[in-house]
Amino acid sequence: MLVAERLRVLVEVAHAGSIAAAARNMGFTASALSQQLARLEREAGCALVERRTTGTSLTEAGRRLVAHGETIVGELRAAEQTLAELRNRPPVTLSVGTFATAGQVLFPQVVGEFRRAHPATRLRLVDVEPPDGYELVVSGELDLLITHRYPGRQLPPARGLTRVPLLADRLRLVLPAHHPAARTDRAGGVKLADLVDEDWISADRPSLDLLAAQDGVEPRIAYETRDYAAILALVRAGLGVALAPASVLRGADGVVVRDLAGSRLDREVYAVHRPRPAAPVPAVLGLLTRVAARLS
Repeated sequence: MLVAERLRVLVEVAHAGSIAAAARNMGFTASALSQQLARLEREAGCALVERRTTGTSLTEAGRRLVAHGETIVGELRAAEQTLAELRNRPPVTLSVGTFATAGQVLFPQVVGEFRRAHPATRLRLVDVEPPDGYELVVSGELDLLITHRYPGRQLPPARGLTRVPLLADRLRLVLPAHHPAARTDRAGGVKLADLVDEDWISADRPSLDLLAAQDGVEPRIAYETRDYAAILALVRAGLGVALAPASVLRGADGVVVRDLAGSRLDREVYAVHRPRPAAPVPAVLGLLTRVAARLS
């Protein structure tokens, strides 16, 4: 029979990417963790991980077992939390996974109120780049995940989790201050065809390609990065034009923001949590919903 604690070891190794990193996270030695994995493989009757000098990778059996292990580990953590609530012990740490711009725009307005309402609980933010993070909620390593979907991309499978829409963050055109299209705020927005000779600085190529296909043009991508601070700096320096979510552009100086003519495109922002989340996840979700409504 498989042992839950050894399944937790396999899940941690899968998430950390190596036995050494998983051992540090769990407070074990790499040797002890490797022995636990070896015992699990004997119980499973097959190899679960492939050990390399650069880390570990899962075998097909390992990937399938991790999917079950994440659910089992998550249920055990939920059971522990339920018992803690019955003993009137608030959670010591609430772990929230969030992408960079949500950490800059959404959470600064949430943290202060959360701390006043829940002084005994430490709010821990973890940088998680979409579409990753769902498996961390399933396993209970994250209590809440803030994630997004750009136009033209599919949402990951929910895996039994609850996914709550927070914000439809409109993508807008960002131009250098001296750009000809920045001189007037044209009714209906700027046509993509009028920017055919421009270099583009792109955070999400499929979104730009989706717009370009509608106008029958092919954008010239000069630079790709998910760092919107870098994107705005490059546009400000006159190195190209870009699309950026409206929430990122509040208070941006040295650039001009315009609408693009044609279909509206939004970066959709979601909160993801386990069914029947324990306190204080609903409280954080309520705060995030109110902040997102103001941003809308």
